[in-house]
Amino acid sequence: MSRILIIEDEEAIAELEKDYLELSGFEVVISNRGDLGLEKALNEDFDLIILDLMLPEVDGFEICRQVREAKNTPIIMVSAKKDDIDKIRGLGLGADDYMTKPFSPSELVARVKAHMDRYNRLIGSTVQKNDTIEIRGIKIDKTARRVWVNGEETTFTTKEFDLLTFLAENPNRVFTKEELFREIWDMESVGDIATVTVHIKKIREKIEYNNAKPQYIETIWGVGYRFKM
Repeated sequence: MSRILIIEDEEAIAELEKDYLELSGFEVVISNRGDLGLEKALNEDFDLIILDLMLPEVDGFEICRQVREAKNTPIIMVSAKKDDIDKIRGLGLGADDYMTKPFSPSELVARVKAHMDRYNRLIGSTVQKNDTIEIRGIKIDKTARRVWVNGEETTFTTKEFDLLTFLAENPNRVFTKEELFREIWDMESVGDIATVTVHIKKIREKIEYNNAKPQYIETIWGVGYRFKM
């Protein structure tokens, strides 16, 4: 559940905003003082902050400035002050939106959702995703070096993982044992290409439903192996 912090000294307004937001599925925390609200904003995790300008102890401009220096949490400023200079100053300090009182609680909820969706899309676009391969029930996470077979994680040794990944990255292509040996083992087991056969057998035991009739790694007699799409 997304958490929202309301920093508002008018308790009736804060409670009304809270009611509407909770009806929309948000968890809401209220602070009626600027200094306490600033402390919460800096030390706790919130998905969005609704920030009044005229507050006791610390005003909204200063709260916005300090929060923006530390976090990228979306901030919606609200105020009865209608002067453009206040809007310009608030947005210049890093607020994402400015609403002038009085306003409809429904409009506030709509803006909260819009800003949170935009922020989540931005965060999602900057998060580096793991490099994965997915083929007919097998998922290989190259980044984490993990494998799932039909949704169940299966443990592979280092070379088993490397061999499976190489074949899966080159589906429908036939490789000789010598080619696989050079690709995966390099100089570690010079001359012993039988190790390829052993590792293929172990991999099949972990991914195939029926080793006698493999659905993934096929033996091409007289040539080598192929990972079938």
